[in-house]
Amino acid sequence: MSIDTDSSSSFQLPPEVLEICDLAEGIVSKELMPLEPEFLISPDHAFGIKETLNLEAVFGQDTLNHLMKIAKDTGLWNLMIPEEFGGAGLSMLSKVAILEKFYYTAVPFPFANVPNILYECKGEQIEKYLNPVMSGEKTTCFAQTEPNAGSDPGGMMQTKAVRDGDDWIINGTKMWISMAAESDVMMVQVVTDSEKRQRGGITMFLVDRDNPGVKVEEPGIKTWLGPRASQYIVHFDDCRVSKNAILGDVGNGFRLGQRWLTIHDRLLRGPFALGKMQRALDMCIAWSKERQTFGKPLAERQAIQWKLVDMYIDIQALRALTYQMAARYDAGEDIRAEAGLIKLTSMDWGARCLDHGIQIHGAMGESLELPLTLFYRYLRHGQIGGGTSEIQRIQIARKLLKD
Repeated sequence: MSIDTDSSSSFQLPPEVLEICDLAEGIVSKELMPLEPEFLISPDHAFGIKETLNLEAVFGQDTLNHLMKIAKDTGLWNLMIPEEFGGAGLSMLSKVAILEKFYYTAVPFPFANVPNILYECKGEQIEKYLNPVMSGEKTTCFAQTEPNAGSDPGGMMQTKAVRDGDDWIINGTKMWISMAAESDVMMVQVVTDSEKRQRGGITMFLVDRDNPGVKVEEPGIKTWLGPRASQYIVHFDDCRVSKNAILGDVGNGFRLGQRWLTIHDRLLRGPFALGKMQRALDMCIAWSKERQTFGKPLAERQAIQWKLVDMYIDIQALRALTYQMAARYDAGEDIRAEAGLIKLTSMDWGARCLDHGIQIHGAMGESLELPLTLFYRYLRHGQIGGGTSEIQRIQIARKLLKD
């Protein structure tokens, strides 16, 4: 894997982080890549599902246990956890460099996938939710989107919660919710003040999926992202939760949602795309040298050479952008608009890069035995899911005009 993690002096990674990158690359090569053929043809994997659940569904408990042991023994399980909660305390720049290594393959590597806003847990929430999620005993999902509230959740959200003594009663419907059927805990955004809405009128609740007021429609919404459904419609019918279910403060839910989106659904799309783009380029270079047409290898065809160069340009530009925005986040800057820039470019350029990769491979590029079409679907989906490319452009334009 030819990922130049130390190619820019502006973003020089410390030796200990480069060692982790090498460790990750070795795990991908020796442990994950040999599993990829089975993963790709399995009907049991799904997009957006936690790494541990996908591994167990496709390979079974023994393989999951083996990879979990590697994750725990190497400390990679705590890769994303802050130091104050027992994690490695790595910078965001270090995290994106390491994650890129793991996203080189379709086979997921298990790590503590903790939503950044869950560290807002207080009191009994820590033992009930945060600690079990950090240990991998429980999983979460983020529920913001609704049937008529996708790109404008603050203005169009209809799911509401009203006080009833010390409890709250939630009513409404969420849609396109990844992991809803598999999660133990739902982080649900609801309107608690219809006048204030996103300016102090939306609250985040932690709702147990087994709450009798929660109904997840199954088998879910099937899309082109995988053989198994990964998106769900969730109904909240007189769903009663206690005041202790509020994450953060009443009225602070929209801000928390934006914080989750900024990192998990925008900035971290950078390494997610880069790993796949680099894999596609590496595959195309090898294929173009091997494949012969009319007596010459594809590598000698200018049309192929130019596609390879275009892929390389996209990778180098996206890596520089991603590293820069991660470094700015580490410096304490507000990168909400800049994270949108990473989502926009990583998904647009990523889909373009994988399209080139498929075209270079010809008929083989369409084979489900290769990861190219799966990677393409993941990245093309990102131009819609989590905020469309058009919405990212609107937000970036607002920042530019405001500045």
